[in-house]
Amino acid sequence: MKIALYGKKVDSTHASEIQVLFDLLLEHKIPYVVHNFLQESIVENKFTEAEQVRYFSSYNDLKNEGISFLISIGGDGTFLDTILLVKDLNIPILGINTGRLGFLSNTPTTEIKTVLQDLMDGNYSTERRSLLRLDSVRNHFGDSNHALNEISILKSDSSSMITIHTEINGTHLNSYWTDGLIISTATGSTAYSLSCGGPIMMPGSGNFVITPIAPHNLNVRPIVIDDDAILKISVESRSEKNLVAMDSRSEELKNGEILTVQKADYKISIVQLKNQSFVNSLRNKLNWGLDQRNS
Repeated sequence: MKIALYGKKVDSTHASEIQVLFDLLLEHKIPYVVHNFLQESIVENKFTEAEQVRYFSSYNDLKNEGISFLISIGGDGTFLDTILLVKDLNIPILGINTGRLGFLSNTPTTEIKTVLQDLMDGNYSTERRSLLRLDSVRNHFGDSNHALNEISILKSDSSSMITIHTEINGTHLNSYWTDGLIISTATGSTAYSLSCGGPIMMPGSGNFVITPIAPHNLNVRPIVIDDDAILKISVESRSEKNLVAMDSRSEELKNGEILTVQKADYKISIVQLKNQSFVNSLRNKLNWGLDQRNS
C-alpha cells in the first residue's frame, strides 16, 4: 500500500490530529508522497523529518507512483481539487475533514487511526462518481475541464439578468432569464444546486440536474435529466463578460460562446467506509429528525 496526501494547509487546531496520521504511516512502514501545498505545514508543525519527505505536484507525478489511496486533508473544496490530480488513474480518494459540513470529506480527524487500519485490512468499498466535462472553442480550463460537483454559468456583475440558451440532445430546452444556471452531478446535488432549490439525488442514480439561479419566471424549476444527455449552452447579456465555473474554478465567458456539457468518459472512486453511507451523511449533516417534538 502507498498513500498520496493532499491538502492546502493544516492549522494549529488540527495539527495534533494530523500528527497521528504521520505517526501511523511511519509505524506501519507505509510509503507515502505529499503534495507541495503541504510542505509548509510539515515544516511548521514538524509532522516528520521534512528532508525525508517525497513531494508531488501534478497528475503526471502520480502516474507511475503506484498509489493505492489519495487522502485529502481539508473540507469539500480541498476534496474537489483532488479530481484534477487523480483524473483517470482510478485512485480511490478518502477525505479527512478539517473543514465544515463535509459531504465528500466526511471522515472526522478523531477517526484517523481506525480509518487507516480499515484501509490496511480492506474494510471499505468504493463508490464510482460521474464527472461533468466542458468543451468549448476557447478551450476553457484546458485539460482540467472536468468537475465533480457542478458547472455554473454566472453573470459577472450586479447588473440585469442574463439569458442562457440551453439545448439538450439537439432540441431547444429553454432560454433561461436568470442570474445563472447550474448543471450538477448527483454528487453536487447537495452543494450549490441544493442551495438554489435543486433536488437531492442519490449517487449512482445516473442523472444530472439543471437548476436556474433566481429565475425571472417563477414557473421555471430545476429539471433532472439523464446523465447521457449532451447540453449546448450560450449566453446573452448586456455585459460582454460573464463567468463559467467548474467546482471552485472560474473563467471569463463571452456572449455567444457555445459550451458543450456532458458526462466525462471516466469516473472518480471515493472510499466508503463500513460505518459511512450517503443516507447517514444526509441525515446527520442536514439535521434531519432533529426536532424537540421527537425527543
